[in-house]
Amino acid sequence: MPIINISVTGKPDAKLSATIAKEITGLTAAHLRKDPTITAVAVTYVDPQHWFAGGKSLAEHGADTFWLDIKVVDGTNTKLELEAYLKAIFEAFGKLLGGVHEESYAFVHEVPAAAYGYGGKSQEFRFISGRLKATA
Repeated sequence: MPIINISVTGKPDAKLSATIAKEITGLTAAHLRKDPTITAVAVTYVDPQHWFAGGKSLAEHGADTFWLDIKVVDGTNTKLELEAYLKAIFEAFGKLLGGVHEESYAFVHEVPAAAYGYGGKSQEFRFISGRLKATA
């Protein structure tokens, strides 16, 4: 049930957005064990003239970049899983965008289960409800 916000350099491209969403959803399922049927992905595009790294625009660098921001419930992944995920994300965007600037980022927010949810129910509520059903 993570929400993944992704920004990439370039002009809006529906086909690329769909490819990014599919690839990142798959990596998120494989590395972080998140259910792909309830993973949400939003892709936005930024003109490389308006994205800066080291004081120069990406247009000046002649490179593409990305920013991935994902929220997951605290404690649901190990440091090794997070490390593998971050590496896989960087490699995937290198292929998807034809190489990326080193100053490309992915950020995994680990948030409290009581403060995160979907459909009007927190993940903590879902966990407790599931445990109660399992013991009944």
